[in-house]
Amino acid sequence: MCDCRATHPSVPAPLRRRLLGAATLAALAPAWAAPPAPAVQHLSPDAALQRLLQGNARYVAGRPLPRNHAKGRAARAQGQRPVAAVLSCADSRVAPELLFDQGLGDLFVVRLAGNFVNDDALASMEYAVQYLEVPLLMVLGHSHCGAVSAAVKVVQEGAVLPGHLPGLAQAIQPAVESALRRQPGDLLAAATVQNVRHNVARLATAAPILADRAAAGATRTVGGVYDLATGTVTLV
Repeated sequence: MCDCRATHPSVPAPLRRRLLGAATLAALAPAWAAPPAPAVQHLSPDAALQRLLQGNARYVAGRPLPRNHAKGRAARAQGQRPVAAVLSCADSRVAPELLFDQGLGDLFVVRLAGNFVNDDALASMEYAVQYLEVPLLMVLGHSHCGAVSAAVKVVQEGAVLPGHLPGLAQAIQPAVESALRRQPGDLLAAATVQNVRHNVARLATAAPILADRAAAGATRTVGGVYDLATGTVTLV
């Protein structure tokens, strides 16, 4: 049987303790916490936003940049440095990488129906800021959103949704009620905007990670609404 107390006589005890301590820390450090490889140069929050808006303009005009998504796979395997983190709806017609004309590794995307901040979405955005150093966070809603429409029906008609959908509608309900108080002509459109604004506020003030980075000017959180018919993203 191995004597775990045995030591190599040629390694001094103080040095041996330092080496063992370093090895222990390395083993405990989660792989996802390792510093990412700098795939692109660091951008300011405003520069990152301009990059997305310029990409959307290319998408709307039908002039996306030519890309070979197979190229650069080996480099991307070494790490990531996205320019923005986007919380968007899970709607199949909404693809942030396409509508902002960005390549693989450029965006850190979190998607769930209704693009609202729950604990998992918040943790994902915190990860993007803490470990990937993204300078820009965006909450992206879209026109004709089914999740927001369901929440509107719950508020206005008392609709009863099946399965786990009531929890989704409940998360969006405050935005619908806020929009109702403004008596809009198009409640769905107004609730969509309010839902984006509510979740922008939650991300911007989420302590400690996101709020601290925002206060230091290292990050900026913005909201946008994607128009399915035109392809345009409008900041709200």
